[in-house]
Amino acid sequence: MSVRVQSDPFDPGQELSQFSQLVTGAGAIVTFTGVVRDEDGSLDHMLIEHYPAMTGPAIEAIETQAVSRWDLQASLVIHRYGTLAPGDHIMMVATVSRHRANAFSAAEFLMDYLKSRAPFWKKEFTADGASWVAAKDKDEDALKRW
Repeated sequence: MSVRVQSDPFDPGQELSQFSQLVTGAGAIVTFTGVVRDEDGSLDHMLIEHYPAMTGPAIEAIETQAVSRWDLQASLVIHRYGTLAPGDHIMMVATVSRHRANAFSAAEFLMDYLKSRAPFWKKEFTADGASWVAAKDKDEDALKRW
């Protein structure tokens, strides 16, 4: 199990290659990579802030829950902070299990948690100014199924 909160960019293909080499006897590896999106073409960049003493332990706790709940053999969570541009990779989740349903469910659980509960603060910068990103009802609703 591995959690990394980092400012440096990462290569999802390289991360998957390294991650999958550590896994034996698995039936499924599921990955998801989140990308900074620019929905209306006005985003210049996004600033993601966090409090390291809170962020790492919070994500590790939810990862531990996912591992035990879905009998994962391995998991990886990467989340970036700092200044990110549209198209940059912002996060990656990888899960490994003997069965694909467990790997998919655990990955979705981790992604939903990262989107709505992980202690990150996001501020978007456009030509019109800057604004903090507010929580979205659909992200909160996604957590209800867990």
